[in-house]
Amino acid sequence: MNRIEKLLEIFLGSLLALMVLDVTWQILTRFLPMSPSSYTEELARYLLVWIGLLGGAYAYRRKSHLGIDLLTNALPEKIRKQVQILTISLCFVFAASAMVFGGIKLVALTVELNQLSAALNIPMGIVYSVIPLSGGLICLFSLDQLVQLLGGKKERIATAVKTASA
Repeated sequence: MNRIEKLLEIFLGSLLALMVLDVTWQILTRFLPMSPSSYTEELARYLLVWIGLLGGAYAYRRKSHLGIDLLTNALPEKIRKQVQILTISLCFVFAASAMVFGGIKLVALTVELNQLSAALNIPMGIVYSVIPLSGGLICLFSLDQLVQLLGGKKERIATAVKTASA
């Protein structure tokens, strides 16, 4: 699981660096006696979407999302654990239903309609594929959190993932 987190961290850093280069190029071509680049704004927008969605999954993994835990911290330990299990389970259900399944439907529809982006002329299915990807990561991270919370070992979820992918 740590390997997935590290790969995600490197990928997010690369996307951010690419976005900085893209926006810098956009600024330079706007103010220098060159013709402004037509694709940079669209690329920056799509990179921001990817960074936002994958960054959300990364933040979920690291438990860095903004949370109001005043109420849950006041609960007795046994009830607090049950509330955490419920919360993680609801996150899993949302990520699986809305992001993974809904995202797959969206990607399939845009591929079927052969929808292309305006400036970059790339299939919108590629742009939208980040939705089921980040949803899948959130599902995976939710399962890992549940296993840890229920007293299981980290290795069990890694074995389950390897078995499922084989």
